[in-house]
Amino acid sequence: MAWDEWEQMKAQAAERQSTRMRLNQLPADGGGGGGGDLVVHQDDLGAVGHDAFLLYDSLRKEADIAAAGASGGGAGSTGQAGAHLKSHNFATGAALEKTVEVWSSQLKSVLQACAHISDHLDYSQKRHAEDDTRIGTVLRAADGSAVSVSQLDGYFK
Repeated sequence: MAWDEWEQMKAQAAERQSTRMRLNQLPADGGGGGGGDLVVHQDDLGAVGHDAFLLYDSLRKEADIAAAGASGGGAGSTGQAGAHLKSHNFATGAALEKTVEVWSSQLKSVLQACAHISDHLDYSQKRHAEDDTRIGTVLRAADGSAVSVSQLDGYFK
């Protein structure tokens, strides 16, 4: 691949990234000053929260190598193998036990992060819906329709 072609591909990727990451706002070159209402898509919040929950549930069930193949004593098959190798003076046994310990610690951190994301987005989705309902009942135009943020902005000029 030629250097120019590589540079062109990087520029195209950066261009796609910048348009994909744009928030609900007016473009920078479009000026400003009213006209744009804040939009929160509750379906998006719910979808991300749901995906975080699915990841949590899947990891909890399938990534716990410390408990996989657990014996009556509670040690998983990987831990049992590490203990067996260690009892026969194999350095691999201690390394395997350490691997299970580090893996389990990291897994707990990822599970906590997924649970936090899921809970927070579920809370945010519920809270936004409550706020929208409360504000919608307070702010009404003379004809009973909702008052937009751009109309409110006009009152402060």
